[in-house]
Amino acid sequence: MRPKFGSILGFYQRATENGVSLIVFLTLLVLLFMALLTACQTVSTESTAQAAIPSQAPFRIEVSPTPSPFFPSPTATLSPSPTATPSTVRFAVLGDYGQDGPGLAAVAALIEAWKVDLILTVGDNNYPVGAAETIDANIGKYFHRYIFPYRGTYGEGGEVNRFFPTLGNHDWMSQDARPYFEYFTLPGNERYYDFTWGPVHFFALDSDPREPDGVGSRSLQAKWLQERLAESESPWQVVYFHHAPYSSGSNGSTAWMRWPFADWGADVVFSGHDHVYERLQVDGIPYFIVGLGGGGRYHFGEALPESQFRFNAAYGALLGMADATELVLEFYTVSGERMDGYRLRKP
Repeated sequence: MRPKFGSILGFYQRATENGVSLIVFLTLLVLLFMALLTACQTVSTESTAQAAIPSQAPFRIEVSPTPSPFFPSPTATLSPSPTATPSTVRFAVLGDYGQDGPGLAAVAALIEAWKVDLILTVGDNNYPVGAAETIDANIGKYFHRYIFPYRGTYGEGGEVNRFFPTLGNHDWMSQDARPYFEYFTLPGNERYYDFTWGPVHFFALDSDPREPDGVGSRSLQAKWLQERLAESESPWQVVYFHHAPYSSGSNGSTAWMRWPFADWGADVVFSGHDHVYERLQVDGIPYFIVGLGGGGRYHFGEALPESQFRFNAAYGALLGMADATELVLEFYTVSGERMDGYRLRKP
């Protein structure tokens, strides 16, 4: 906005007529001009600001593509290199052994000389009644190096667990087998469980009638076994427990454990309860009773039609050796004499 020159002259004439000097008039004129100049600059600034942010433009925040240091981009996790699965396994089987004394000491020495990878038991780990006061002397005294974690007093335990027992009727006699469960740390519910070692998938069962999930072929435990056997991809499936389904010993056969193991996919069945060694053939697969671990030895009755070999003259244990195509099972006495052998092959 620019003032007209004629208007300024007229204003000066009126000011002088009213006694205003030239100096005062010029001062007022300068102040007026400065005020007009400031007003023009303000209007120009407002117009520029409005042009910079058009009213129709939406408001948004531009996010930098650089990751925030508080939430860094995920880094691919490097999985550790898998430990090579052993192609072979050596294992011992003993049962009805849990009685501190010379018989068990001799069996333990036999097994120690074999340098096995792991030990299976077919029950009665702690005579006479499965008590906490006797369990370490009956088990840990001889096998602590295979047990992890080992909480007993006979030396150091193993770095990993290599001792896999099953419950026998004598183990159930104290406080519903509480000393057993407190002494061992085992897979699954610890009463029945499975694990794989090299080419063999092992299935440990509880054959005692006090088992909460039952012991019949239609029990919850049996259903678990059938499903796990069907899912197994190992070359060999080994099932083991305490009460023998077929036995020529003085305890005789345990009918409730006559499950269709062969039909479900088992290759071999181990049991105990009778303090003898016996090999039987049932539904095309071998059944073994391995009960000469250190408890008092039993007599045989009339031999069952399924019986292939029987022995009760000395304590001993069974040695198993397996690779992907062959499973060899041999029974030795504590003197080192090989009494029986059986070989299974796969194409």
